[in-house]
Amino acid sequence: MPTDPPATDTVPNAVIAYRRMIVALMAGGLANFSLMYFVQPLLPLLVDVYGITPAESSLALSVTTATITVGLLMAGPLADRFGRVQVMRASLIASGLFGLAAAFAPSWAALLVLRGLLGITLAWFPAAALAYLREETPPGAHGRANAAYIAGTAVGGATGRLLPGPLAALGGWVATATTMSLITLAAGLALWLLLPPSATFQPRKAELREVLLGTITAPFDRVLAWLCLAGFTSMGAFVAVYNAAAFRLQAPPFELGHAAGWVYLAYPIGIAAPYVLRHLSERDGRGHTTALGAALLILGVAITSIPTLATMFGGLGLLTFAFLGVHSLLSGWVVDRAARRNLGNAQASSAYLLAYYLGSTVAGALATLTWQQVGWVGVETLTLGLAAATLLAVLLASRFDRNPKVSLGQQPTLL
Repeated sequence: MPTDPPATDTVPNAVIAYRRMIVALMAGGLANFSLMYFVQPLLPLLVDVYGITPAESSLALSVTTATITVGLLMAGPLADRFGRVQVMRASLIASGLFGLAAAFAPSWAALLVLRGLLGITLAWFPAAALAYLREETPPGAHGRANAAYIAGTAVGGATGRLLPGPLAALGGWVATATTMSLITLAAGLALWLLLPPSATFQPRKAELREVLLGTITAPFDRVLAWLCLAGFTSMGAFVAVYNAAAFRLQAPPFELGHAAGWVYLAYPIGIAAPYVLRHLSERDGRGHTTALGAALLILGVAITSIPTLATMFGGLGLLTFAFLGVHSLLSGWVVDRAARRNLGNAQASSAYLLAYYLGSTVAGALATLTWQQVGWVGVETLTLGLAAATLLAVLLASRFDRNPKVSLGQQPTLL
């Protein structure tokens, strides 16, 4: 009679499946975020290619982050109805195809439409990936798996800022956009081949009314409202500095040309921030540690205002470290607060992420307009104000939250 395989035979299979899952999700996270952000260091190039103003060029990123909010509302119902793996595959393949079309967009309006569609499909991947990780990894392995996925997204953000410069020097906009889109399609293929199918997922029809109402009403809790505001202002300050930095590095006294892209090597400095600030928060409390991160955000903005290449590099590095650390703590705080108040975790996370991307959209566009009309002094004033508002919002959230030192909970994502 057939017998079950011995336990020693099943362990390697489980390990192989786990490793395949981690590699696939890291590749997907890298491609997802590099395709989203690769236009940021190329804003001056878009000005030349499409004959637009610096303020208009920021729309290439802002329209994507704006439509991500639409995609986030769609992602949950789609993943519940069709499955996590299917939605992740569809996200990368559709985003890669929209990216390829954008590479050959004949007009600025066409490029914006395609980047808007790309934002919708990009949003599906992180939402589905988070649900998949929560459902398919054992409790003991979930923290490591989530950290690996976060690392993939952070590397994607770095790739999206470092790779476009050399590619643009070699082949201009078309070559750069085509390459970044092919990377996303390759990640989609890797997902198709490597990612194990869901073992525990059961499809269900989601009620759109419930999803929307839960997202809208979550900030009625005053702590969640302040946390959402902190997400808006911290992301706004971060994107605003990076958007305007692309132009500042082309202008006197820097005049770096394509070499400006190397300044974005400061971005990987922030990859360790979630782990460092998490450790500090376990010792000193989440409220105090998040406030420390917000203070570092202010300091990072201030340092970038000193007109030397060294301070620009150091300021961007500190800014990135502070932002990624603050975002990781805020996102975990939102979920924990929602759980303690018997609110929907997914809806509270969606409300936070909607505020987060709205901050990117509004402040990113405003920063390039401010640069065009006022220069770096105006950008500095804008971003220092946003960073200071982050600190104030964190302090108020900590004051009103009566249990700030509880477990950090599940972080929804690091976008």
